[in-house]
Amino acid sequence: MYKVLIVDDSPTVREMVSDQLRSSGFEVIEAVDGEEAIAKIQGGLPDVIVTDIVMPRKNGYELTRWIKNEPSTKHIPVVMCTSKSEEFDIYWGMKQGADAYITKPYHPPDLVAAVKRLLK
Repeated sequence: MYKVLIVDDSPTVREMVSDQLRSSGFEVIEAVDGEEAIAKIQGGLPDVIVTDIVMPRKNGYELTRWIKNEPSTKHIPVVMCTSKSEEFDIYWGMKQGADAYITKPYHPPDLVAAVKRLLK
């Protein structure tokens, strides 16, 4: 079973995304921000990371840069799932190393499909 780390400071979003992914057969772990995400990643590597951008302590851009610059984690696909939908936001997210970028609000099957596509 694939393990997905959900990183979002909104409890509602974390619960919604977690439920969607669990119902699609994924194991889900959660973190409230980039700092907690790094601690969870160091405790056991997930197969995919889904992260918001706007969060306290360490935002999604910083988290993605950290993931992609660490030899032990740079292979892990990152999906940015955020309300930041301007063309520059998407460009900047991909430049930080994101493997996929989904804007909120999104169609739930789109997120599940993006995660599955990155696991192939």
